[in-house]
Amino acid sequence: MANSAQDRQPTPDPAENNAYFPSPYSLSQYTAPTTDFDGLGTDETYTGGKWKVLVIATDERYMLMQNETFFSTGNHPVETLLPMYHIAQAGYAIDIATLDGEPGKFEWWAYPKDDEAVTAEWEATKEAFKAPKKLTEVLEQGLDDYAAIFIPGGHGAMNGIPFSAVLGETLDYFLDNDRLIITLCHGPAALLASGVGRDENPFAGYRIVAFPDTLDEGANIEIGYLPGKMPWALGKALTKAGIEIANKDMTGATTRDRNLLTGDSPLAANQLGKDSAQALLEQFGN
Repeated sequence: MANSAQDRQPTPDPAENNAYFPSPYSLSQYTAPTTDFDGLGTDETYTGGKWKVLVIATDERYMLMQNETFFSTGNHPVETLLPMYHIAQAGYAIDIATLDGEPGKFEWWAYPKDDEAVTAEWEATKEAFKAPKKLTEVLEQGLDDYAAIFIPGGHGAMNGIPFSAVLGETLDYFLDNDRLIITLCHGPAALLASGVGRDENPFAGYRIVAFPDTLDEGANIEIGYLPGKMPWALGKALTKAGIEIANKDMTGATTRDRNLLTGDSPLAANQLGKDSAQALLEQFGN
């Protein structure tokens, strides 16, 4: 049976000692061969040729859990590629960067193999994910041509990204220059980078939606999605930084506070993509 005790055990990842993928049962609950993509949110297309979107992917595969196991993670493919598809179809070029310039890592076990939109965006960007720009070099070359920064979700976003002073400096630019900041699920961990070396996080007082701690600390362990307790709790850390989390559950909610657009989970990826494309066209459509 799909819900047997054995099917709720995390699946060993043979590439690393004591590392695990989510259990078969948890994948049956959290993944599907297609997404809820139902077409583009707008027929408008940007044709100006200047504005681009900078995607910051994680280049780290493993999260060390409190019980010394590793969770085999990375960027969630739906949370990464579906918003990017909406942005690209709206006419905006996309650059991929990682903190160290190493290839972006994906939770390939969550890839929706029959989804045409996600597959189209993967085919368009897979080489860029394999050979991304290094964030320090992007920052040195200047960010003037970027209308938005997008940090995808996936538990991998909680590894090095929240502690990067370089990312904090990058986010400062987008805040100070009235550009868009887009993220979802565990991606809002990136907002913590803005507080590195500071007494107060510039995002304090912002209202967002994000993946609920209650699921990561409860059901996700019980059904074997995670092999143990995470090293730290996303929601608690964001709240401590002064960032308000509006949701308690995973419903596919999105929200916008000033120029910060967020979604709560993979269920929000399609709508966040539509929201982002529309926001870009309204603010950077010429």
